Amino acid sequence: MADKNCDIAVIGGGPGGYVSAIRAAQLGAKVILVEEDELGGTCLNRGCMPTKALLKGVEFLDLAKKGKNYGIDFGEVKVDFSRLNSRKNTIVKTLVGGVTNILKSYSVEVLKGMGKLISPGQIEVILPSGRMNVEAKKIILATGSVCSTLPIRGIESNGVINSDDALELTEIPKSLVIIGGGIIGVEFANIFSKLGTAVTIIELMPQIIPTEDNDVAATLENSLKRGGVETFTNASVSRIEESQEWCDVFFLSKEGNEQKISSQMVLVAVGRKPYTSSLDLEKAGVKTEKGKILANSRMETNIDNIYAIGDVLGKIMLAHVAMEEGTVAAENALGKTVEMDYRSVPRCIYTSPEIAAVGITEKDARDKGMKVKTGKFPFSASGKAAIVGEREGFVKIISDEKNEAILGVQIIGPGATDLIAEGVLAIAKDVTVRELASTIHAHPTLSEPVKEAALDNLGFPIHIPKKTR
Repeated sequence: MADKNCDIAVIGGGPGGYVSAIRAAQLGAKVILVEEDELGGTCLNRGCMPTKALLKGVEFLDLAKKGKNYGIDFGEVKVDFSRLNSRKNTIVKTLVGGVTNILKSYSVEVLKGMGKLISPGQIEVILPSGRMNVEAKKIILATGSVCSTLPIRGIESNGVINSDDALELTEIPKSLVIIGGGIIGVEFANIFSKLGTAVTIIELMPQIIPTEDNDVAATLENSLKRGGVETFTNASVSRIEESQEWCDVFFLSKEGNEQKISSQMVLVAVGRKPYTSSLDLEKAGVKTEKGKILANSRMETNIDNIYAIGDVLGKIMLAHVAMEEGTVAAENALGKTVEMDYRSVPRCIYTSPEIAAVGITEKDARDKGMKVKTGKFPFSASGKAAIVGEREGFVKIISDEKNEAILGVQIIGPGATDLIAEGVLAIAKDVTVRELASTIHAHPTLSEPVKEAALDNLGFPIHIPKKTR
């Protein structure tokens, strides 16, 4: 006999889970949300939000340096890492409290414990005080992900940390080797290099941030290099050895030579993997593939009343994707018919300069044999970028050569993660590059380069010199 009954039971209180719980409650459902840790999941507690709080902190170091160019001298600028961490923790606590209050306002019952499946319509919750059975008409699985690791000898050595550990450091490391030059790796490289740490990135692929075009990656790599970050690409770590208070990282360079870097700490930043081991999926017959729960575009698993969203799917591991999947799952669970559209998912990297993209990259388009046109406009030609003192980077728009449909947008430069919303809307609503180019953008703003990139795509940009053919 069940201890509690509900219309919707959500296992996991991260961005996908709490959003699905709220949406289900808005639609009139009685909802129970099960979370074994803190509400907000990885994003609010150990990912998006705390890292961005640290990035905002180190941004003030750049502002202090740039102040001299504007006749403002801040004098000697010092870093109080303890206060920076305190600010980060305050932001996290505030945001988690906000989620808690929203759930409460919608009468969502939150059970703090580990949820696992007993059958297709029943879950068991392991609470600090004991066990409880919950019977639910529909179940949404949203347990998120955990840090991935690599089968490297010495990976368990003292001084080797993951991204969760990096956010708990109480002292700034003197030196740091980062294994992995993807989103997580370059963001931490940006943070710690600005705090004075000697940072080295070792990336297996031919470029850092392999998901984006080479011109974007090269621009970021040059910026990191100017900030003192050393980068090795086409390089694979073979082993890690402890030596007194240091870690010796051995890796094969792209030339095939073994090299060694000694560092105080090593950060393993090779992505994340679905966290499903606690769910007892087999008891309900939920199908998986290589640890990933299988679900269709309606977020339905192979079991009629069980849905799965977010990182457990192992698809696009981004908080905003999980949120949208959570909305789709909740609506379908309560009788609506909606599907996820992954065409217009924004990808954001919070480095300096920022990077954001949506849609297909130029390289992927050409590799697939697609006939495309590109338009590009540098921030160095932007009046607003000159005013704010951030002229590095560009906007690039990829379009279909035949019908002028916008296929992809890539931005590296000031405000990129906010500017990308225009590209997202353009792709989602099938806006053509000509329609975008004819849209008035306010002057002076950082959004003008988006219009100019569209104009360049068509062959007649205004604010760059005429190209010689």
